[in-house]
Amino acid sequence: MKPLLLLLCAALITACTAPQAFDATGTFEATEVTVSAEAAGRILSLDLEEGDSVCTGIALGAIDSMQLYLSKLQLQKSMTSVSVSRPDISKQIAATQEQIAKQETELRRIERLLAAGAATQKQWDDNQSALRVLQRQLSAQSSTLHLNTASLNAQSSALDLQVAQTDDRLAKCRIFAPVNGTVLSKYAEAGEMAAVGKPLFRIADLRQLYLRAYVTSEQLATLKLGQTVKVVAQFGADAQRNYSGRITWIASESEFTPKNIQTVNDRADLVYALKISVENDGYLKIGTYGEVYFETK
Repeated sequence: MKPLLLLLCAALITACTAPQAFDATGTFEATEVTVSAEAAGRILSLDLEEGDSVCTGIALGAIDSMQLYLSKLQLQKSMTSVSVSRPDISKQIAATQEQIAKQETELRRIERLLAAGAATQKQWDDNQSALRVLQRQLSAQSSTLHLNTASLNAQSSALDLQVAQTDDRLAKCRIFAPVNGTVLSKYAEAGEMAAVGKPLFRIADLRQLYLRAYVTSEQLATLKLGQTVKVVAQFGADAQRNYSGRITWIASESEFTPKNIQTVNDRADLVYALKISVENDGYLKIGTYGEVYFETK
């Protein structure tokens, strides 16, 4: 009887101290960004290596932009030429306006002489006709000058747009990181030729990793976005670290259980994917295996 009692006690102690079964498993991943060349040409510099931390706003390299720079200088010279060619309308019509003013003065003088009987009607008619001719000349001259100015303004606007396009292409010759992160892979070196769309390097923000796990529909009924869960990262043997995670995404459709994923019910065919955000303390790596515990038992 005593040996049986000892066996029962040992079984109870083992059951009480047995580790809690996980609710889901998965691997850690990060949001990765592949940076590609936005311009074609020879890579002049690419100052980064795998493992380097990069920040947005800091130039990491450059692609040859000499031809674009020369094109911009040519456009600027053309803009100067257009600006110089723009007529000064007020000065161009000043002479005709002066002739009109003189003709109006002469017409008023003849009107007074005509009233006093010292001038003929023909003299008044001739001056009136000359005044109308000058006024029409002024109108035609002004119209021509305004049309020329409008045409030159349009040319100037087109050149402004070409300069802006060149500036944009020049900016794309400089290589920047779109996000803060760590360089995971480097695909090009200085001196190589780059084509538009050619991958240069791949980065990821490793400060925040995501554990992609899978749960059954029964488990899904107890989960919601923003819920805090316990995450245990497994590093092999008995090495593990505990973290607090937060559910940031739940799939809207089910899928077949991936072969490398374990669930509470291994016979479940359809599961739902979810992402759990975990703040990285430096120990977590992309691909690290992790277990999830939705509640403390």
